[in-house]
Amino acid sequence: MQVSEAISSRRSIKQFDAGHRLSAPEIDRLYRNARLAPTSFNIQHVRFIRVTDPELRARIRPLAFDQPQVTDAAELVVVTADVQAWQKNPQRYWRNAGERGPIIVDSLLGFYRGREWLQRDEAIRSGAFAAQNLMLTARELGYDSCPMIGFDIDAVGRLIGLPDDHVVVMMLAIGRAAGPAWERGGDLPASEAVFENAFPQPSVSVA
Repeated sequence: MQVSEAISSRRSIKQFDAGHRLSAPEIDRLYRNARLAPTSFNIQHVRFIRVTDPELRARIRPLAFDQPQVTDAAELVVVTADVQAWQKNPQRYWRNAGERGPIIVDSLLGFYRGREWLQRDEAIRSGAFAAQNLMLTARELGYDSCPMIGFDIDAVGRLIGLPDDHVVVMMLAIGRAAGPAWERGGDLPASEAVFENAFPQPSVSVA
């Protein structure tokens, strides 16, 4: 499947075949590709919690407005990110960079130190990149997915033992669709979303 086809055919599916399971090679490919998503300074913030315990899924479902994909999808993953990954032995991110490594690490530390808002934003960005890789890989494998933010983040975080310095980015259900996607709600025209060089400025009328 071409990348453009995977992008255009990816839809958020709510109904999944509860009896279908992904194979071990398929699961390996999903997470291998997810971990290839870009991260700033190669920090690799993202941590994936695969929810494979049916009882845990049953406890999460009412925390997610009883959405059926929580229990029915073949794969349910909570995408999380370590907000403090930038300062946790950052030398390991550049251990193969030779003499450039220490220079890059110094730049990394200087970039994030004291900028808490950026640390969190970067973790969310990294998690979103990884989630998109998961969804597009799922399409390549012939599966569908559903990214989810409609759940009690704090309660789910407690159930998965989320560390205090981590953040939940989203939940993602992956599996074999058991029903069609909803009709597209309506796309904005390109003229409202794509601009050159700067935002359009309001015209000023001259009396």
